[in-house]
Amino acid sequence: MTVIRQQDFIDSIEDALQYISYYHPLDFIQALEKAYHKEQNKAAKDAIAQILINSRMSAEGHRPICQDTGIVTCFVKVGMDVKWDKTDLTVQQMVDEGTRRAYNNPDNPLRASIVADPAGARKNTRDNTPAVVHLDLVPGAEVEVMIAAKGGGSENKTKMAMLNPSDSIVDWVLESLPKMGAGWCPPGMLGIGIGGTAEKAAVLAKESLMDPVDIQQLIDKGAETAEEKLRLELYEKVNQLGIGAQGLGGLTTVVDIKIKSVPTHAASLPVVMIPNCAATRHVHFHLDGSGPADIKPPKLEDWPQVTWELGSNVRRVNLDTVTPEDVQSWQAGETVLLSGKMLTGRDAAHKRIADRLNKGEGLPEGVDLKNKFIYYVGPVDAVGDEVVGPAGPTTATRMDKFTEMMLSQTGLLGMIGKSERGDATVESIKQHKAVYLMAVGGAAYLVSKAIKKARVVAFEDLGMEAIYEFEVEDMPVTVAVDSQGNNVHKQGPAIWKVKIEEMAGAK
Repeated sequence: MTVIRQQDFIDSIEDALQYISYYHPLDFIQALEKAYHKEQNKAAKDAIAQILINSRMSAEGHRPICQDTGIVTCFVKVGMDVKWDKTDLTVQQMVDEGTRRAYNNPDNPLRASIVADPAGARKNTRDNTPAVVHLDLVPGAEVEVMIAAKGGGSENKTKMAMLNPSDSIVDWVLESLPKMGAGWCPPGMLGIGIGGTAEKAAVLAKESLMDPVDIQQLIDKGAETAEEKLRLELYEKVNQLGIGAQGLGGLTTVVDIKIKSVPTHAASLPVVMIPNCAATRHVHFHLDGSGPADIKPPKLEDWPQVTWELGSNVRRVNLDTVTPEDVQSWQAGETVLLSGKMLTGRDAAHKRIADRLNKGEGLPEGVDLKNKFIYYVGPVDAVGDEVVGPAGPTTATRMDKFTEMMLSQTGLLGMIGKSERGDATVESIKQHKAVYLMAVGGAAYLVSKAIKKARVVAFEDLGMEAIYEFEVEDMPVTVAVDSQGNNVHKQGPAIWKVKIEEMAGAK
């Protein structure tokens, strides 16, 4: 019988969460590099380049890949021949203690995103606990752990269906995926769970995302099982949709399709699809009683040497002097470098602003949005001489219900986020002659280097959701919706879906 020390388990959880905050899995990076060299859409290629550069910077600097350092999801498999040295803590409590220590690490603090009382006050727990723990008892004398940090933008795009046994899983995926938009930050992976009951299928989908990226090896050897055939069919057909990196249109939407299945009721076909974003983060380790896990860092020379060059047509904008007339000349798809002051605000801040405006109280003191830009972001705390920690965009779609209010009542000129906007929001942007700009999701550390000053100006109690004033220099963005309502997230995928069909027909 193997004796596992609680402290070794807790230390291993802490180390693993720190590790995955700044190290992508190397197989994922290699898959992204292949996608980069293959990509023909310049906008999508630029987005993948930023993700790869950001990944290398995070690995070198030991700072988070993404500002959303995720909800901790942990699969723990305890051997039946394992004994713990102490029994005062449950496995859940041990995982939570490791999480608490990892997220409060003073050298690399991770953003606390977990809120308690989700149907009520939604108060931040401040240490990113509790984790989501799945516990299995298995044969053997070891403890196996698979741990991930799952971002909210991708998690929110989960799809679940109770299909009829005769329904096509492929048809359901191809119908559902375009409706997910780009908030899950492609290119990434799709985890699909099939069978069992509804909740079992969801756990299977999540667990499948812990598997290695190996679709190319499967293509080379050929499919032998129904699951493998389904993986290959979905991989090909999903990429033929032309959604592309960041939803801009292109050749690569997914770098792999993962599937796990179990038997199910004869009357049922439960299917769950969970996407992993471009900030895919997970690691596996075993404990055998000899001490904490020894998680070896990857070699930095294994990261591709990718550079990102700005084209000659880039537009430089001074946010302190930009006018509504200036914005009307910007065109969808154009690259813009922003300098000057902007304000930040996301879900909680928008709700508070809406409550204040509804009560006739106006904007909070120190917040003036007339002819200004707001950046949808919840940054990581700064360390050392940093102005701010990683500060990439959050999913803009969540702010859609506030956009008409913000544009009509505050004089807001533009918004910066990631992913698409809804049809009604695009119409509102067009009506008010405003603009929506897209920063690359999954490039948070790279984006943060453009932020030269940062201070909280309102709602400090909201933590990472407070309103900040950022002063930026040459922050790269793309015009996603221009003042005429032209929308790259609709135009790009539509164009590339046709191009991919034409390329396939030409073979």
